[in-house]
Formats: sequence, structure tokens, C-alpha cells
Amino acid sequence: MAEPVTLAHALRHARQMGLERIDAHILLLHLLGRPHHDRAWLLAHDQDTLTAAQWAQYQALCAQRLDAVPVAYLTGCKEFFGLHLQVDARVLDPRPDTETLVEWALELLPAAAPCRVADLGTGSGAIALALQSQRPQAAVTAVDFSADALAVARANAQRLQLPVQCVQSSWLAGVPGVFDLIVSNPPYIREDDPHMPALRHEPRQALTSGRDGLDDIRTIAAQAPVHLAAGGWLLLEHGWDQAEAVQAILRGAGLQGVVSRQDLAGQWRCTGGQWRDAAACNPAMPTYSRTVK
Repeated sequence: MAEPVTLAHALRHARQMGLERIDAHILLLHLLGRPHHDRAWLLAHDQDTLTAAQWAQYQALCAQRLDAVPVAYLTGCKEFFGLHLQVDARVLDPRPDTETLVEWALELLPAAAPCRVADLGTGSGAIALALQSQRPQAAVTAVDFSADALAVARANAQRLQLPVQCVQSSWLAGVPGVFDLIVSNPPYIREDDPHMPALRHEPRQALTSGRDGLDDIRTIAAQAPVHLAAGGWLLLEHGWDQAEAVQAILRGAGLQGVVSRQDLAGQWRCTGGQWRDAAACNPAMPTYSRTVK
């Protein structure tokens, strides 16, 4: 009869397989029905044992993670900007870097006055829901071309009881009205990028965008002016080496005050611009940015 497997042994096994420590901890906590941040509990209960079924399931989870399946897909959830989102392979795994885009958007949105916001390529709804949670007076529209992605976003909105409107559209092509702020974390990876195999479990259409990765950003920039109110902003997430190119695209679309902002790692992560220099037309929308490239 096999000896019982302790939690300590299970974690050692995962590390010997090559798993990152935090991934090994999160997967074990998930298996045991514990909060994913409760790593201290594992230390205090390291001599507790797993059943044979739990041990087999944990090994299977570890093997999937080693095959580059995102932890969020294995656990079915991801925390983003303080929200607990349900996530699966129909949508991208939300990245912490994207919180840079949310923070910038919140600086531009009035704290109390009504405003209109569109999140393009919403996926799980992470950006739209984060903005709605922080600006309850805003009318937030979450847009995605994928019906599967919108199903995930709607489910998250309903579970979090946030009144985000979901619209199926290819970027702004089928979205009515104008907005004070348009945000997007669009596909921006080159089709031949060598990192793509490591992202093979995520939806490719949400990752790549042409030979230079900028096709969708060009489309959004071209569509945005007719959907931006006077003084409104367009904010885009992009790759670490694309800020200069994205700035040129936004200026070419007629946006002014174009600037870029760094993420917590110091990488140029987001670029934005304002539709016409018309702050007087909409004084609630500030025109500043902390970081200018």
C-alpha cells in the first residue's frame, strides 16, 4: 500500500517537475478549495495528506501547467484590479501589466460626473469591469468580435453585479454613439513572434495582428475619431517596443497630446491621445499624463 502523500511532499514533487513555486502553491490551494492567496495555510498544514484521487489530480494539474496552460485556465479564475474574474480558454488570461491601462483611464475619468466609456476587445471583461467598479456613474460598453468572449464577459458582469453593456462588433464598426474614453488591449504580437508557442493555449486571434503586430491598432485609431466626443481620449496597450510606432499611428489619425506610459517594470506599455485640443468643451476630462515619451 502506498504511503500517504503530504502537502509538503506534493509541493516538493511539483518543484522537482520544474514548476514555479507560486504556481505549485496556487494549484494545490485550488485543489483543496482554499483561497489562492492563503500560502501561509500550506506551511501550517504541510503534514496534512492528500487522498489518492487528490494526488492524481494535482499531478495532472502540474503536468498541464508545465505544458504552458495558464494557471487561470486551470483554476477557472483570475484576480484583476481587485475583482475575481471567471476565466477560461475562450479569453486571454488577464495580465497585471494591463492594470497600467486601467489606472491611466481612471485618472482621466471624472470621479462623480456621468461619462461614456468603451472597452474594445474586452475578452473576460477585465478592463470594462474594473472601470465600472471604480466609476459607478459611468456608462461602460464592453465590445468584442467573439461571441464566446462576450459570453464570459457577460457572466462576469452578472456575477459581479456591474451594469456593463456588452456589444458584439469588429472594434467600433458596429458600436453606436460617441464616448468620452475609448480603451483597448488589442492583439499586438507579430504573427512570427518566437514567443507564440508559449501562448499556444490562449486564443490566437486575441494575440497576433499582422506582420508587425499593429494591424488592429491601426484599425482602432482610424475608427476612433468619429466615436470620440470633443476632448475624449483613446488609450491603447501595446508591446514594450511599439510605443513610438503607436504614437505615430495616433498622430496620423488626428489625435493630439499623444503620450506613452510605462508599466511597473519600466516598459513602455500604453499610449494615448486626445481627440482635438478641446478640454474646454469637456472640462471634466483632464489632459495630463505622468509619463511622456
